[in-house]
Amino acid sequence: MNIGDRVRLLRGNEEGVITKISSAGRMEIEIEDGFRIPVLKNEVVLISAAERQYFGDGKVVEKPTIENKTSPITKEGIFLSYVPLNDKDHSLYVINLSEKDQLYMVSEIFGTNSRTLASGVLSRHSYEKFDQKSIKDFEQWPSLLFQMIPINKRAEKTLPPFERKIKFKASAFFKSRGKAPLLEKEGYLFQIDQHSQDLDIKQLNQTLNEGNKISNDPKSLFHRPAKEIDLHIEKLNTDHQFMSNTEMLKLQMETFEKNLNYAIASGMDEISFIHGIGNGVLKNEIHKYLSQLENIKYFQDTQKSRFGYGATLVRIN
Repeated sequence: MNIGDRVRLLRGNEEGVITKISSAGRMEIEIEDGFRIPVLKNEVVLISAAERQYFGDGKVVEKPTIENKTSPITKEGIFLSYVPLNDKDHSLYVINLSEKDQLYMVSEIFGTNSRTLASGVLSRHSYEKFDQKSIKDFEQWPSLLFQMIPINKRAEKTLPPFERKIKFKASAFFKSRGKAPLLEKEGYLFQIDQHSQDLDIKQLNQTLNEGNKISNDPKSLFHRPAKEIDLHIEKLNTDHQFMSNTEMLKLQMETFEKNLNYAIASGMDEISFIHGIGNGVLKNEIHKYLSQLENIKYFQDTQKSRFGYGATLVRIN
């Protein structure tokens, strides 16, 4: 077994990607919700081939039991690609598949410090190699910061610059196989100029407060959320592979709070939140939050036949 291999726990339903292997036979795997758990080597079974089996003959072999949940690649955009040189080392490329030249800079981030890896002008429909990394050092890879400014060579609409900070999680990284545009080589591929809207929980709370001042009938002010809210991170953000565990948990909790507020305000009797099993961090945060509310009758694990105790039912006063 190697770092990047996909495994399943023999005594549970969890699947994950190996992120660390020790000489004592212990390893760390990152499960689907982004959390990491320590296991012994004899407690897991391999369910996907090692990375060299994907790239050894130059062809990508898709396993039917693995679902690629990454965002679809659009025809235009800015891409980051990790292209294998061998079974360990990868070349890093920034690819400009947009219709404009880009003034760009790529940096490694170390807390409040940074190191510039590459900068300059990246012509339209071109690429640039800016670094090389080894898979065995995956856990030590620093965050990458991309800063891009579109260049107008004539008077035309000004497009805003953008920057993107990226820190990979193993479970997302090793599922993002694809052919790098222009390079026409298999590797790990990410579109870095895709953005998704963030939930603004402060604005939501402000709206709730203002709405209660305007009307005594909140049911007329807020839409009723679905009776079952799925909090799995892939349902909330298509770019979750770029998020840290803290950022994912924050988004999941904001989504939970938003829908709970709407459920209360619209007069719902109950609502269920599907959080999965994992290592219980999200579930514990939800239960801690609910235990502090006065307008909740009770909350409990839902029926096993429906969610396998991976959800919480909330009864509202």
